[in-house]
Amino acid sequence: MKFWFRLAILSSCIVGAWAQTTDPKAEPAAAPSALDAVLFYQLLLGELNAREGSPGAGFSMLLDAARKTRDPALFQRAVDIALQARSGDAALQAAQTWKRELPQDSEPNRFILQILLALNRPEEAGQALLVSLNELPAAELTGAMASVPRLFAPLPDKKRAADVVEKALTKYTAKVPGSATAWTTIGRMRRDAGQEDLAIEAALKARTADTSSPGPIILGLSLMGSANPKLQAMLDEAMQGNVLPELRLGYARTLISQQQYPKALHELTQLNAKHPEFAEGWLIRGLLLQDMGQIAEAQQQLSQFVQLNAKNTEPEQQAGQAEALMALSQIAQRQGQLDQAQKWLAQMPATADPIKLASRQADLLAQQGRMSEARLVLAQVKTSSPEQAKRKTLAQSQWLREHLQSAQAYPLVQAALKESPEDADLASELAMVTEKLQRHDEMERLLRQVMKLRPKDPQAFNALGYSLADRNVRLPEARVLIEQAVALTPQDPYIQDSLGWVAFRQGQHAEALKILTAAYKAKPDAEIAAHLGEVLWAMGNTQEAGAIWREGLLLKADNETLLETLKRLNFKP
Repeated sequence: MKFWFRLAILSSCIVGAWAQTTDPKAEPAAAPSALDAVLFYQLLLGELNAREGSPGAGFSMLLDAARKTRDPALFQRAVDIALQARSGDAALQAAQTWKRELPQDSEPNRFILQILLALNRPEEAGQALLVSLNELPAAELTGAMASVPRLFAPLPDKKRAADVVEKALTKYTAKVPGSATAWTTIGRMRRDAGQEDLAIEAALKARTADTSSPGPIILGLSLMGSANPKLQAMLDEAMQGNVLPELRLGYARTLISQQQYPKALHELTQLNAKHPEFAEGWLIRGLLLQDMGQIAEAQQQLSQFVQLNAKNTEPEQQAGQAEALMALSQIAQRQGQLDQAQKWLAQMPATADPIKLASRQADLLAQQGRMSEARLVLAQVKTSSPEQAKRKTLAQSQWLREHLQSAQAYPLVQAALKESPEDADLASELAMVTEKLQRHDEMERLLRQVMKLRPKDPQAFNALGYSLADRNVRLPEARVLIEQAVALTPQDPYIQDSLGWVAFRQGQHAEALKILTAAYKAKPDAEIAAHLGEVLWAMGNTQEAGAIWREGLLLKADNETLLETLKRLNFKP
């Protein structure tokens, strides 16, 4: 009974599938008149074999039926059965037969392309790609070319894949419209293959082909890690025009990541002027101004963002709202406006990061002398994952370290590191704690562990080099370590500060002055001010040194390095 019930269902499925392939305007057929009894029985057996565990036999029957009827739906069904049976070669055979029998049909070639990619046959896939593109109407061509990198992404040999795609797109690189998309696609493939020079060359050609296309700019932004002057010139030139606000913001973000703060600020100012309704521009500009010590302006930009973004309920914008409110709270706190700082926090969206919020609240409580309450706020944060638990530990330790309670931070981080001994974040934080506790041998061991875990991260090299320089020991080694950090991140003003400080310790005052002046200009910071002021003081420029130190106190009145320097040199601000 069960068998005949399934047979009846299969029969109705076949009739339905056949009806869908006929003229949609025709009256529904009462019976599969187009099928003779033998062919109908063949289809039935093919489906039964496919469903009852004999996909090979079912595939053969359906493919034979597809050849006889020249029906696209049956060809596709044969391909599906082969794919379900994980027989790539059989699926390819069915798709190729489909194309041979129905050469005007574009659908089989899409299957051929995807199957060849799954079989890791890139050269043949390149040929199929070219055929597919040639068959497309002009209106669909650019979208299809833009999707090529995603299609070819599974291929393991990225350089080979890039070669194949460039060959397939050659004819389109000389055509307008479409050439900008073709070159952008080639550039994306070259970038993913690690061929940065070729990717940049493609981006430049794409930009030349069509200056109105956003694709070359997006590609260029993704390649900005390469210090290529032609790429930089192309992006600078693009920003002179009316680019999309998202692209200008992306450019500014990239400049910030490269510590090119004045240039980033210029782009953000342009963004706010051209697109005042684009809320995120105000947020990023406000945060950058705060980081650069321009507090009054930062407050204005952040307030503008909060006002523009108040009714936006999208998760990403809610996160931005929380970031702005925390920054405004911090500014108010540093200005001694504790009530206003608390009011900003009271506006925090419910989706705000609980760890960041607790850290901000703890800082505010600490300024009021409520240290026990501050520690309790951090300790009571509930976590729901190991990653959150780690972030909570780091937040607690950093707060304790900043409030001169490193001894209490030590067991907290040590216990977490024992649970995750390969965690570079925890090792770095414990190194900072041990440095405060003057356990320098342990600090060095931890930092060298971080160097092994993250050989491309400059921070551990910089931290150890700076520590040696600050203690005035092993100065040649300190310089080597800091220069390694500089090589990894040439524009970082904090690393430049370390380089200037080790030069000063080595008695190279003129070099130290030059480096520290540039670092302070790029990033006005209390610690850099302490070092720059001391170099000026040692060179006899005491008035200038005093002016720099006073600026540093305005930036952060409780900076340990600055306060220690003023005390040691007996300077009264």
